Amino acid sequence: MRPWLEPHAIAVPEELTASVGGHPLVAQTLARRGFATSAAARAFIAPGYFTPSLPDDLPGMSAAAERVARAIRQREPICVWGDFDVDGQTSTTVLVQTLRELGADVSFHIPVRERESHGVNLPVLEQVIAAGARLILTCDTGIAAHDAVDFARSKGVDFVITDHHDLPPTLPDAEAVVNPKLLPSSHSLSTLPGVGVAYKLAEALCNLLHPVHFQPSTLHDLAALGIVADVAIQTGEARYLVQRGLEALRRAERVGLKAVMEAAELNPAWLTETHIGFVLGPRLNALGRLSDANVSVELLTTQDVGRARVIAASLEGLNAQRQLLTSQVFQAAQSQIERDPALIEAPALVLANPAWPAGVIGIVASRLVERYHRPVVLIANPPGRAARGSARSIEGVNITAAIAEQRDLLLNFGGHPMAAGLSLDAERIPDFRRGLARSVERMAGNVQAESALQVDGYVALPELSLELVEDLGRLAPFGPGNPPLVLAARNIVLKSHATIGRGNEHLQLIVEDESGNTRKVLWWQGAGYPLPQGRFDLAFTVHASDYRGQRDVQVEFVDARLLEAPVEAAAPPAIEVVDYRQQPQPAAVLQRLAAEGDSQVWCEADATAKLAAMGIAGSQRQALSPARALAIWTTPPGPGELRAAIERVSPQVIYVFGVDPEATGVEPFLKRLAGLVKYALNAQQGRVSLTGLAAATGQLEASVRLGLQWLAGRGHVTIVSEKEGALELAGGTRSSESDLDAVAAQLAALLAEVAAYRAYFHKSDLTGFKNL
Repeated sequence: MRPWLEPHAIAVPEELTASVGGHPLVAQTLARRGFATSAAARAFIAPGYFTPSLPDDLPGMSAAAERVARAIRQREPICVWGDFDVDGQTSTTVLVQTLRELGADVSFHIPVRERESHGVNLPVLEQVIAAGARLILTCDTGIAAHDAVDFARSKGVDFVITDHHDLPPTLPDAEAVVNPKLLPSSHSLSTLPGVGVAYKLAEALCNLLHPVHFQPSTLHDLAALGIVADVAIQTGEARYLVQRGLEALRRAERVGLKAVMEAAELNPAWLTETHIGFVLGPRLNALGRLSDANVSVELLTTQDVGRARVIAASLEGLNAQRQLLTSQVFQAAQSQIERDPALIEAPALVLANPAWPAGVIGIVASRLVERYHRPVVLIANPPGRAARGSARSIEGVNITAAIAEQRDLLLNFGGHPMAAGLSLDAERIPDFRRGLARSVERMAGNVQAESALQVDGYVALPELSLELVEDLGRLAPFGPGNPPLVLAARNIVLKSHATIGRGNEHLQLIVEDESGNTRKVLWWQGAGYPLPQGRFDLAFTVHASDYRGQRDVQVEFVDARLLEAPVEAAAPPAIEVVDYRQQPQPAAVLQRLAAEGDSQVWCEADATAKLAAMGIAGSQRQALSPARALAIWTTPPGPGELRAAIERVSPQVIYVFGVDPEATGVEPFLKRLAGLVKYALNAQQGRVSLTGLAAATGQLEASVRLGLQWLAGRGHVTIVSEKEGALELAGGTRSSESDLDAVAAQLAALLAEVAAYRAYFHKSDLTGFKNL
């Protein structure tokens, strides 16, 4: 629970109130955030009233545009060199699309993360120059590429650098360097990320070359994607580009993005910055984290619908893989902390593991920062290779500056005040941990141990309507520099809660006020956190959800402030965990344990019938009940199902066997699911539960949904209705949808996710079981 800052009183000018209208919170928020006049408020709310800055306001832009324009006129081969995150992907696409439209001889290169990491890799640069490039144009990278620029110059090749990362002590000796950090922080362009700088270069080139059939405004959608995904500060021109870009994204005119939205079941008409941050951005980022982000330029420029759908389907699979790897790394990091609690007493949390994939450690670092409110560095240190780390920070601690103080220990590093990357020799990690702790401790100074929560206003639960959400939505897009409004409701009690999500990592709360009004509240990543007890004030954010095509108010948990001290509950007894995973005769051991009584045997898929044949009564996930002992016979399909089973049984002792069900690919899974559906139609009037089907197949509920979608598309079944996991099925129409490739690809990815988790389960440390 964090300290709360009450809404500070402010005198709102009558002119502003009259001009803005609507709920008083809109005008109050505008005034508190510095937009106290009608003109300033209009420019903030409506992009048509905002005046963009000239491209030449960016230092170095004139020289950059002139050099690129000369290359276009003289047909010099240009190579656009980008980066593999979404900002880098969209920056590269902005420049490649612009240069193609202007008739340039253009190629591009985005580093493959696993082989090259960030920046301009000299061996690859040598290959690019050997292939004929005469001008290297960077975007979202290059600000510290001194060696690369010098090498290119020795070969008679020029560099133009566009970047937004922190400036080094000296700039590379390039033909031009464009970076908004060369501007005063008050300038409208100062917060642009890489795609924003690339967009302004596109504007400058169009101003010089005057193309007839191309306008930079066609790039607004790409600019919005990159700005939001890079978590850039959305003030000035960055905010304007996001506003214009959201308008373009809602029209879904770019073939590749339309395919991604379709695969993600996202309705473009209602798209917001939240969908960029949590739906589109993660899918594109998964490409750069786990594969080759050069494909993103094809996705974002293709006019081939079929090819776009193939790439979009691959993104779905990569995103599912990214989610699994993130969950595994997070659990492994938590296990390290549980074994050595002193780690979180240090000013900075530094953890390392040779098995961690470097592509997802930054995501996990961000989650650990939220949980422990201190800078976090996670390091992947595979044997025989340099260790690579990702750092995330808290307000008030410039993590890149803190890392820079350890430069003698590092091979390279770079980043922003809030995030950074680094590499070093693995044997230097302990020295790095100690040195970083000293630097962060000095920098932290007066930084609060727990940041205060600014509440923007109080509302009653019945006031939460779509009309209110849409009114407050005029202040959007929200993000850094313009955070979403934090609202609060007084005197609330928690009526019930349930875990939700593919891994049961989220919570759904039902809360009630003094008058008996109830409201559903979502708590993302809330599983495992203590729930508020007694009466409390609830802080939350609101926005409109269009889940399954239904517009509704979505309330999201932020914090709770207790109004009365909860009764101190006795600490639950520690759970004893007995590991039988390597037992040569597991069935005989299980028979002995089951005979002792007061136990539950959790088994699923084909294992249920096999145990029954041995006289052992097993229970699937939905049938488990409280008992002294829980025997985990079948390897769980995921961490959420494991957590839910332990919560349902509340055992004092857990026996872990972990016998895998029969291997399941797409074809055998669909065959088994079709058999279960046929049985439900013949023997159960088509009524069956989603959980029951998942347990009978030993898979995730999400996999069953996709399987049913595939069977329905093939005309084998009709899904009549679904309510809270209860399904009503009917016979199929025998009509067949031919385009089910995306569904099959998503299903294959989920089945692979379960297989990977089961492999991880067999070798994982069981320490964390005691705290589930």
